[in-house]
Amino acid sequence: MTPETLPAADAIPDALAWTVIVLLGLGTFAIRFSFLGLLGDRPLPEWLLGHLKYVGVAVFPALVTPLVLWPEATQGAFDPLRLVAALAAFAAGWRISVVAAIVAGMGTLYALQFLATLI
Repeated sequence: MTPETLPAADAIPDALAWTVIVLLGLGTFAIRFSFLGLLGDRPLPEWLLGHLKYVGVAVFPALVTPLVLWPEATQGAFDPLRLVAALAAFAAGWRISVVAAIVAGMGTLYALQFLATLI
């Protein structure tokens, strides 16, 4: 979004904004309490533990994919440098570790951006 397309700060009344914030906070608390507060001291069934192993694998790509395909830094335009960095991170994460994936992805992106400024 460009500054011209952003809504004005006074577009939402203060009371409505605070009501939404409080309701979202209560909803978030209720969701977390239902799992942690009510079930926190009991052992979870094996079938549920098996499903919970895949939560990170499902959530992480959903967070990263839009940042790679439509990055805010380029106003949503596709950037091949970010795709190459994502592939390097994926390869390092697949073969080595999560820390290696972070270092490989960041290192590749920064190196490619530096090289792009030289061309």
